[in-house]
Amino acid sequence: MENVIKDIGERLRGMREILDISPAEMAVVTGVAETEYLGVEAGQKDFSFTFLYKAAHRFGLDLTELITGESPHLTGYTLVRQGDGLPIERRAGFKYLNLAASFRDRAAEPFLVTAPYQAGAEAADISLNTHAGQEMDFILSGTLRVQIGGNEEILHEGDTVYYDSSRPHGMVAISGKPCQFLAIVINTSGCGTEAK
Repeated sequence: MENVIKDIGERLRGMREILDISPAEMAVVTGVAETEYLGVEAGQKDFSFTFLYKAAHRFGLDLTELITGESPHLTGYTLVRQGDGLPIERRAGFKYLNLAASFRDRAAEPFLVTAPYQAGAEAADISLNTHAGQEMDFILSGTLRVQIGGNEEILHEGDTVYYDSSRPHGMVAISGKPCQFLAIVINTSGCGTEAK
């Protein structure tokens, strides 16, 4: 995992320098302090999925390219078998499998997400993030406590929530076991992952 963090940090620094973007601007774009952003570039700090999503969007890169260093190449369709997908492990044990990482110019990022259960999650504060676009989460198994802005919902197997992801949002698994859900992050800019 340390090598993955360092590799992504190097790609971040390389793209920022190629595009002549200051560390201060990237810190604002990704929602962290400049020192934290530079720590990520140096491979010394971990990062969230939201951080990567925002950085890729600013660079005009596909998220897959930022994570792996390789461009997606499929255009007609892509098939991901059960248990496969591009793994991303971020945010306190959350596991993401990108289900369309090989498809070029995606209008959405579909993920199979496993949220770990942590004791006390039923009453704990939820860490919130924001990113451009919209998101849909469909619960496959378990129970998810979701906060969107000032609203909180409890989602069970078969439930769906759809929301404006520029609103602060976050989620935790509750009821004593992990929660698995399909998350689809939708780019509403109408231009794939290209930056404006």
